[in-house]
Amino acid sequence: MEESPRSRTVITSHSTPHSDNFSTSTLAYDRHFIRTVPGFLIFAEIVFGLLVWTLIGGTEYFRVPAFGWVMFVAVFYWVLTVFFLIIYLTMAYTRIPQVPWTTVGLCFNSSAAVLYLTAAIVDATSVSRAARGQHDFNSWAASTFFAFLVALCYMGNTFFSFKSWRSQDEGH
Repeated sequence: MEESPRSRTVITSHSTPHSDNFSTSTLAYDRHFIRTVPGFLIFAEIVFGLLVWTLIGGTEYFRVPAFGWVMFVAVFYWVLTVFFLIIYLTMAYTRIPQVPWTTVGLCFNSSAAVLYLTAAIVDATSVSRAARGQHDFNSWAASTFFAFLVALCYMGNTFFSFKSWRSQDEGH
């Protein structure tokens, strides 16, 4: 049987709307999230965290081994915080209901608060050992200030994550 030039074969398939329990709708944008206190804190964590690792990264930090820990914590949590900001802004968390997002947020923020606090303390003790005349001293001192600010921001987000987690737990 020969097809005429105007005929076409059409193959259709059917999939369920919740195939593999993932939503297939497009991502939304929550422009109000950044105006909330947790949204503001995440934005501050990103800005101040960027300052921490760029202030250290622009120096000869490899001469002070302790700054390796500070750089690891700063870059690691900066990347993950940017990821979470995108998740929250696009409301992608609503598309993956299998993930316990309140528990993930609580674990993430509390681990970031503890590790950033240790990094800030390490940063401060390393700066105090540096000679004031050294050209990297001012950058390292500024990174210490911003590391403590970031730790405070993560502590604040830990508080809000805990409130959210507890209210979700009480709802069951």
